[in-house]
Amino acid sequence: MASKGNTRVRASDNAASRKSTQSQHAVQGKPMDYTSHGITDNDIFLLPASDFQLLGLLTLVAAVVRLFRIYQPSSVVFDEVHFGGFASKYIKGKFFMDVHPPLAKLLITLAGWLAGFNGDFDFKDIGKDYLEPGVPYVAMRLLPAVMGVLTVPTMFLTLKAAGCRTMTASLGAGLIIFENGLLTQSRLILLDSPLIIFTAFTALAWTCFTNQHEQGPGKAFDPSWWFWLIATGFGLGATVSVKWVGLFTIAWVGSLTILQLWVLLGDTRTVTPRLWFKHFLARAFCLIGIPIAFYMALFAIHFICLVNPGDGDGFMSSEFQATLNTKSMRDVPVDVALGSRVSLRHHNTQGGYLHSHNHMYPTGSKQQQITLYPHKDENNVWILENQTQPEGLDGQPIIGPKAWDALSPTMIQDGAVLRLYHPTTDRRLHSHDVRPPVTEAEWQNEVSAYGYEGFEGDANDLFRVEIIKSMCDGTEAKTRLRTIQTKFKLVHLMTGCSLFSHKVKLPDWGFEQQEVTCAKQGTLPNSIWYVEQNEHPMLGVNAEKVNYRNPGFLGKFWELQKVMWTTNAGLVETHAWDSRPPSWPILRRGINFWGKDHRQIYLIGNPVIWWSSTIAIVIYIAFKGLSVLRWQRGFKDYDSVSFKRFDYEIGTSVLGWFFHYFPFFLMARQLFLHHYFPALYFAIMTLCQIYDFVTNRVGGIGLRERPAIGMGGITAFLTLSIVAFTLYAPLSYGNPWTQEACKRVKIFDTWDWDCNTFHTDLDQYSISTSSMPSGEKTSAPAAPPPIIVKDDEEQPVKEAVVTPQVSAAESTLSREEKIEYRDQDGNLLDEEQVKALEGKVSFSTRYETRTRVVDAQGREIADGSAGAEGIAPPHPDVEREPETASDGDDGEVKEAPATASPEEDLLKEKSIEMSKSGAPRPASESREATKS
Repeated sequence: MASKGNTRVRASDNAASRKSTQSQHAVQGKPMDYTSHGITDNDIFLLPASDFQLLGLLTLVAAVVRLFRIYQPSSVVFDEVHFGGFASKYIKGKFFMDVHPPLAKLLITLAGWLAGFNGDFDFKDIGKDYLEPGVPYVAMRLLPAVMGVLTVPTMFLTLKAAGCRTMTASLGAGLIIFENGLLTQSRLILLDSPLIIFTAFTALAWTCFTNQHEQGPGKAFDPSWWFWLIATGFGLGATVSVKWVGLFTIAWVGSLTILQLWVLLGDTRTVTPRLWFKHFLARAFCLIGIPIAFYMALFAIHFICLVNPGDGDGFMSSEFQATLNTKSMRDVPVDVALGSRVSLRHHNTQGGYLHSHNHMYPTGSKQQQITLYPHKDENNVWILENQTQPEGLDGQPIIGPKAWDALSPTMIQDGAVLRLYHPTTDRRLHSHDVRPPVTEAEWQNEVSAYGYEGFEGDANDLFRVEIIKSMCDGTEAKTRLRTIQTKFKLVHLMTGCSLFSHKVKLPDWGFEQQEVTCAKQGTLPNSIWYVEQNEHPMLGVNAEKVNYRNPGFLGKFWELQKVMWTTNAGLVETHAWDSRPPSWPILRRGINFWGKDHRQIYLIGNPVIWWSSTIAIVIYIAFKGLSVLRWQRGFKDYDSVSFKRFDYEIGTSVLGWFFHYFPFFLMARQLFLHHYFPALYFAIMTLCQIYDFVTNRVGGIGLRERPAIGMGGITAFLTLSIVAFTLYAPLSYGNPWTQEACKRVKIFDTWDWDCNTFHTDLDQYSISTSSMPSGEKTSAPAAPPPIIVKDDEEQPVKEAVVTPQVSAAESTLSREEKIEYRDQDGNLLDEEQVKALEGKVSFSTRYETRTRVVDAQGREIADGSAGAEGIAPPHPDVEREPETASDGDDGEVKEAPATASPEEDLLKEKSIEMSKSGAPRPASESREATKS
């Protein structure tokens, strides 16, 4: 009996011992393998039916909010100019260059194509009507709108995967629904909504994978483990294929992957070196290989779609351009001889061919213009003459540029002295000690075409060939001129300067073609030329031929990446609506998108959500700093499971915010409020997770035991967010609004939409609408016939308003010129501030024209904005023109030069230039939608 009793006691002791060990294990938080202590299985596929029902309801609400009146406005808004225009070019197959990868643009194109869009609409101007030409713009807007809707359930599921309660996940979804900035971006043909959904999907997939990983060796390499790891890879590939901001998402996942591998390396009990390398290779394949393959596949589709020349091929090399339809070149003789008809191409700027036309410089020598021209044309043809004429059998010189046509070809060697004859105008390439008309530097000389038919020329026509051997392809190309293979300089014999071109455009009188000069100290790359086309009567059909090498997919892919990077880095000019990263978390300034018919769309966030999420980030940073100090002082805070889980889970989201925010501080390029949206998503996640920990997972403060308090807090915060959303909704939807309501919610002066744009009473909208025929634009209230005054300004005027369209009866009274100075944030500077800054900063000039409406007594009509075309300044975060392309009406109007050309030649030059100057711009250069 005693034996049995002792046995029971020992069994009881063993059980108590096991409980004690488990208790100590829980306190110490030191599992025997890499399993995270306190982790639970948060598989989103195992959520209860009630969660999915709630998820469906939230998605339905999101659809109503996102799709409400998505047909308005029925005209082009802000960057729809570009991204709608790209869809047209995809459908037409016309090559374009954009700084963003192609995924979102391809999806928008697919949506338009499925809806019947044929690509004929050009999206050229903000305010251009969609209805009359029958553009399926609603279908194209539906794509980003649906992606905006999908962001809501993605946030819900991500918070559930992170271990949050259902109500907290609903809070996060609700904040996404009622965030005005995200709403505005997702209702238009823009790229940010696809960027946000793919970023959100990546965060969801990575959170689910991390949950699988933290459950330890038992979950490793399970189907669900592989599923979420592979899904993360596709998410990364999709995100970076929309915008390069996806690289920040890759950095976030990559840093957490390194942390996981580091933890695995420390688990010597269950993770052998062989198993560790298995973990490493699995992650490398899924998180590096899959995104790269996905990204490159999108560019393969991009190249398949864009097979025809377009306004973007001027960015690309000759080899790249030769792969486009009608740009491919037939094989040409490789040997260049005296008397050859050649076209010379500039090597560095890709501005085009050495070109001349029958138009004169308005200043300097007033001789015939020499330019770079990006299109193939007979005005690009030059005959290469020797410095002396050849002799015939009778010993007499053979006169004329065609003297070598009947002679055996004489190859042009390195060091040869040539004259370049322009057969279209019978003039020769010429340079002299005269400053160029645009670049008036002492080290630059003017290059012109000089002479007439029968003129034998002079010494200023002589150029020496200097082959750049290090850049030549093949041994023979280093000793004599060979088509395409030889890169060379043309050195002016009399002055020693080199034929030179750079990224400077001539004004209107030069058709905005690229300037050509003769530089004494020019950089080598800008002084390099090569022969592209080559013909000679004595080089027969059996002559050795040459052509551009086909770069193949990898060559085209890599070249386009370099051009995208260079162009993106070059977007450094100031912009009327740009802002800097320090202003984003506090929502200091938005972006004006559109204004018309006394309505306006202005990108601004929900201040309640925006500021609360920023406070959440600050709270975690303060927590982390304090916890590190306490840890250093020996406190055992990290022995608490809740403390550790809070630090890791919230820290993961804050790290995502950090990677999507702070890199912008390193960028000198133009930046805008919408660049903060991916970081805002992580900030909202942080806010919800902190709230969930405080109300549900942290003991000792009484909230966990009183769930009604947490529920009440969620209800109150969502209600406050919805109220703020409603107050600013007219700016998101372009709805009717009153001046009084506008001024009441305009908290800061830096929120620079113009309240004078709106009517004073909502009834005025119904009156103006009902009084107009169907489909006709509303106009300003009846008033005495206004007189129009145009102001030529250098900077935006703070109190200007959207101006009305004037009728034919209205006239221009006068032109006023005004100069204003503003800082980088658009703030107006007075004379004293400008004087204090002189010599310390540089001022850049921007010309713009604005129209003011005044009545018969000369009083300005402040609210006459009806009917104005919504105009916002050009957004640079899109396609850029090559150096030689037309840039609109930017420059100051200059006097037309003297011309010796026939009228047909002028019309030809203009028509060719106009055919390529249709690059989309988000607004007229002369007006903006609103000013403040």
